[in-house]
Amino acid sequence: MAEPTSKPNLPKLIVTTGNEVQGHEIHEYLGIVRGIVVRAASISQGIRGAFKSILGGNVEAYAEVCEAARQDAFKRMAKQAREIGADAIIGMRYDATEFMQGATEVLAYGTAVTLTPHA
Repeated sequence: MAEPTSKPNLPKLIVTTGNEVQGHEIHEYLGIVRGIVVRAASISQGIRGAFKSILGGNVEAYAEVCEAARQDAFKRMAKQAREIGADAIIGMRYDATEFMQGATEVLAYGTAVTLTPHA
C-alpha cells in the first residue's frame, strides 16, 4: 500500500497519550490501532539477568528486552495508523502481559484520527 501523502502544516504522525492535539480539531475518528509483540530474552540476556537478579538492583538485560518490545509494538501501531490515513494517534497506551514463562506480550494501542488545524 502506498504511503499516504501528508496534509499541509501537519507532521507525518502525531502520537499522544492525551485525547486532543493542541492547535488542531479532530476531523474524523478512524478507529483503534495497535501493535503487538511477543518477546523473550535471548540466552545471554537470560544468563545476565539471572545473575543480576541474585545480586539485586536493576536487571538491565531484561530492561533491554522490554524496551525493544515497546519500540517494536509502537512502530507496528504507527504503521497501522499510517496505512489507514491517520494524522495522529490519541489516547496512546502500552500494556504488557506475561505470555508464558520468559515471554512477554507488549501491546501499544490508541485511537487513530485525522486532524484539521484551528483556523
